[in-house]
Amino acid sequence: MGSHHDLTTPSSARALVSVVVPVYNMAHYLRDTLDSVLASDYAPLEVVVVDDGSTDGSRAVAGEYAARDGRVRVVGQENAGVCAARNRGVGEARGKYILPVDADNTIAPTFVRDAAAILDAYPEVKAVAPRADFFGDRTGEWVLPPFSLHLLARKNIMDTCAMYRRADWERVGGYSEGIVAREDWEFWIAVLKDGGEVRRLPYVALHYRIRAGSKRTSDRRLKRHVVDFLNRKHPEFFERELGGPLRYHRSWSRLLNFFGRLARPRRIVVNPALDEAALRGFVATLPLRFAHTGTVLHKGRNELRRMNAAGLDVVVKAFRIPNAVNRLAYGLLRASKARRSYEYAFRLHALGIGTPRPVAYYTERRLLLFGRSYYVSLTSDCPYTYADLSRRDFPEREEILRAIARTTAQMHEHGLLHKDYSRGNILFRPEAGGVRIEIIDLNRIRFGRVGIEAGCKNFERLPASPEMLAIMADEYAAARGFDPTVCLQLMTKYNTARHETD
Repeated sequence: MGSHHDLTTPSSARALVSVVVPVYNMAHYLRDTLDSVLASDYAPLEVVVVDDGSTDGSRAVAGEYAARDGRVRVVGQENAGVCAARNRGVGEARGKYILPVDADNTIAPTFVRDAAAILDAYPEVKAVAPRADFFGDRTGEWVLPPFSLHLLARKNIMDTCAMYRRADWERVGGYSEGIVAREDWEFWIAVLKDGGEVRRLPYVALHYRIRAGSKRTSDRRLKRHVVDFLNRKHPEFFERELGGPLRYHRSWSRLLNFFGRLARPRRIVVNPALDEAALRGFVATLPLRFAHTGTVLHKGRNELRRMNAAGLDVVVKAFRIPNAVNRLAYGLLRASKARRSYEYAFRLHALGIGTPRPVAYYTERRLLLFGRSYYVSLTSDCPYTYADLSRRDFPEREEILRAIARTTAQMHEHGLLHKDYSRGNILFRPEAGGVRIEIIDLNRIRFGRVGIEAGCKNFERLPASPEMLAIMADEYAAARGFDPTVCLQLMTKYNTARHETD
């Protein structure tokens, strides 16, 4: 293959390439590997050998090479696994381009030169892979299919030994140290899932040693671990490429997901004013990602988690799957709680009533029965709830109470009655010029005329002293044109009765 750089190009005009060699008990093979790397016809070149706690003299072998060749550096660490060793090596490397080489394999002398030339010439290329053959306990060419993201979603079609830019290692956070097999597969998904080309050299440039107990052989026993890890780490990628998660029978993933969708139809709705395409993948994968990511804010009948969705700080509410009768009702007749939360948030916004901005909702049925559902909203920047009024002193206490009463009156005037109007569902934030109120947990809002009795009763779940009730009754009555004395009597009656039985 022709090179973008010929051998007369001054080395000062070329990018430094760092070859990273993680080593764990490979003293018998390491010399072959380092000899092949150092025979590369490219400069500038450095070799970073990471001894991952070897006990067989590998460190001494690496030290011999470092003593006689200034291009070789050796770093050591306690045994932490190949991902940690590669990350340590790339972290220590100074090169623009990185080439990982396993400590029992060898490479062709032209590999580094030709791969670096491609990365220099084509910024859209993210990885340059070699053709490879086997030696040792097995011989012959390692025939890999042409690269495609669709195929990468089902199988590992690239070896670790491919050259890439250090900037991409930094962008994806390096090799995932939580995976203990096929870590190169996870890394290439992370690097390539959002675009970028892979070029393959037209000649055999990697010689892959097959031996009893090699990692390639032992990794096959960890298939379930690998599949589960990949699904947790890259759910949107598999959703896009396979229509759902990667299955243990990987080649059947797309077909299994197709039939799974027929049996469990879902509905995904995303706020069209937001980045709908980016958010759709996040929402589609909520059943998979919800149990493993995010910060738990509340866990009871329903669960709330704070998460990152396509760069947005969001709160996701997972509703408990209802009983069998309600599963049938929600499946056939009633709008889900997630859908109601989403649609009611738009109604409140249209009326000028504060609530966190709606982002999306997800619902799923299993045949005729209702299944899982999630509501996604932006995270509110109101730091306090009504419950905080009894926990700390606020200089704006009266102003806060009046703002809550005005917001409640505004809802009632428009025929909105929140049936779970409790201390945790009213958020507030004192600001210059007033107090901002936001109402949450909207799925239990009911619509219709709200008279004075029902309106005052709506305050019953808000613990309040007589002074607090007097302030809210005064503001509520003024906003709705009611008699403040009657409002105070009704609020006191319902509030006292409620909290005497709590």
